[in-house]
Amino acid sequence: RTVESFAVNYVSIVLEQGDAIALIGRNGSGKSTLLKMMNGIVKPDAGRIVMDGRVQALINLGAGFNPALSGLDNIYNAAALHGFNRKETKAIVEEVIDFAELEDFIESPVETYSSGMKARLGFAVAVHLEPNILLIDEILAVGDAAFQNKCFTRLEELKAAKVSIVFVSHSQSAVIKLCKKAIWLHKGR
Repeated sequence: RTVESFAVNYVSIVLEQGDAIALIGRNGSGKSTLLKMMNGIVKPDAGRIVMDGRVQALINLGAGFNPALSGLDNIYNAAALHGFNRKETKAIVEEVIDFAELEDFIESPVETYSSGMKARLGFAVAVHLEPNILLIDEILAVGDAAFQNKCFTRLEELKAAKVSIVFVSHSQSAVIKLCKKAIWLHKGR
């Protein structure tokens, strides 16, 4: 293949504990593909990706939820998939529900949620599962301004707790707000 046929090629990133870096570039530059490779969704054809710690991805919020189950059941399922036992999950459930602002709907099936409600629940679950590395793809554009601010406040708390963040966004202000470094991708390089 020619170099142009790869979605991502010749990219090298070192992310230290507590770093927050942005992947920026035009549509089709390879940002989301690189994030999916970091999360193990897409396997690289060559090279290697080494992740040390519990990785949590905020790529398609709510994509892993079972629509027929309640929001509460989906919290327990998501936590179990990340190695939490029932007691550990019970300790964070109220925080997740409170953060997502879904107290009145948590017993309802997720299929009845609006896209914003699913996104709020997905974000709340992800940031409460004690990640070491957080991969974020354009999801902070969901919800109202107050919820977006709440998300950024939580991300700042995670950074202070030495969680490493890789952030994909087209929002210059969001990148500046969250990250000290940015990597410009152009045609996968």
